[in-house]
Amino acid sequence: MKNLETLGLAIALAFATVPPAAAQTAPAPAPTGASCPALLQHRFDRLQDEKPQSLCQYSGKVVLVVNTASFCGFTKQYEGLEALHARYQSQGLVVLGFPANDFGSQEPGNNQAIADFCENTFGVKFPMFSKTSVVGRDANPLYRQLAEKTGDHPRWNFHKYLIARDGQTVRSYASGVDPKNPSFVRDIEKFLSAK
Repeated sequence: MKNLETLGLAIALAFATVPPAAAQTAPAPAPTGASCPALLQHRFDRLQDEKPQSLCQYSGKVVLVVNTASFCGFTKQYEGLEALHARYQSQGLVVLGFPANDFGSQEPGNNQAIADFCENTFGVKFPMFSKTSVVGRDANPLYRQLAEKTGDHPRWNFHKYLIARDGQTVRSYASGVDPKNPSFVRDIEKFLSAK
């Protein structure tokens, strides 16, 4: 009987020492990748300051992924990409730029030089990531997945992948498809209208 009383007292004291506020504010469980499509479960360093960024922050958005280069015949597409980003950002479009030196050595600079060029020459405000590789054995994991999903690898700078809000549907566009191309813009608007 005495042992039961001691046990009861120990249990009562244990509960009495837990502050009520602490009991109500238990830490929330860590978020899982369930709400973030597999295609976006990647981290890349931001171009300007090389701070890691999770692509999961773009879940539920229409994502336009483009491999860029500063010294390419298609470099002027930065202007059109920035215009798309500005025009459709409030509707859920995000343009993501991935500078790469894979084609014609047309992106030879370091991250700071690329960031300065993009901002000063084209006023780029859409998210850009650190210099990477988008083809071959060294291709970053996002580009490997995009190529697997579409069966289409970038063949030059400014290849475009358009990812639907569901993070599953992906369309691929060759470098020569200008961001202002009416058919391309219609595809973006179609993806944006799908909830």
